[in-house]
Amino acid sequence: MSLFGNLVGGPQARVNIKLNGIDQRIKKEMSSGRGTTHLLPLYQAHEGVGGIVEVILAPGKKLEHLGIKIELVGAIEMLQDRGPVHEFTSLVKELDTAGVLFSDKQYTFDFATVDKPYDSYTGLNVRLRYFLKVTVTRQYAPNLVAEQELVVQSTTQVPESHSSIKMEVGIEDCLHIEFEYDKQKYHLKDVILGKIYFLLVRIKIKHMELAIIRRESAGTGANVMNESETLCKFEVMDGAPVKGECIPLRLFLSSIALTPTYRSVNNRFSVRYYLNLVLVDEEDRRYFKQQEVIFYNKELG
Repeated sequence: MSLFGNLVGGPQARVNIKLNGIDQRIKKEMSSGRGTTHLLPLYQAHEGVGGIVEVILAPGKKLEHLGIKIELVGAIEMLQDRGPVHEFTSLVKELDTAGVLFSDKQYTFDFATVDKPYDSYTGLNVRLRYFLKVTVTRQYAPNLVAEQELVVQSTTQVPESHSSIKMEVGIEDCLHIEFEYDKQKYHLKDVILGKIYFLLVRIKIKHMELAIIRRESAGTGANVMNESETLCKFEVMDGAPVKGECIPLRLFLSSIALTPTYRSVNNRFSVRYYLNLVLVDEEDRRYFKQQEVIFYNKELG
């Protein structure tokens, strides 16, 4: 996808959006939610968005218009629903009043203080996106429109509390284990460290695995959709443990497609993560225990 926006128009003219400093800006690959991905410029929540709009005329043509404007929009849309898109941020700047263009023209724009309160996100059922939209309004012909999508990302300071998580799980007189994770909050390039202690083992365990599960809840009222997906599985142990055995855990997050944890974004969706510890015995019975963990962005990218 071009970083200068989509070019839309008939034979008279086309419109480009060029962002300031685009060559030096970090790019991030984002899914459209419909099977395609695009490499998009990345902005922090507090950054302004500026650039140039070019209206380029076809040779020998003029362009009559009723005005030219640019909008910066933040919107949430349900991917499985053709219902209305919810715009939580919308700021409009008029670039030109009605008139006639006889040659190419450039307009500068700067959204210095636009509200960008949420991170860009594409999930199974919901997408939050920011985009610039230029509209050249015409009276007797279709409007000329160009869009340029942005990625907005915020960072979080390292939480002060790093208390470990300790839990016990078991089946009476058959199995008793204690597991420990080093903390509950992890940044997206972090390493999950832990230990599993087998205090009582009277069933034959075949293997054990640790999985990261993402749960997305999207929608409002009676139209809430809940989806879970397993992002990765990590084999902890293959074979039967014995009483008193301690199994170490080490799971690197940098290679996993994670987002931060999001809670009630604009009262329309949430994204939560869980560590799922699964034991399978020789009769293929599964025993599991889930623990919620919190992921956050420590750095851009």
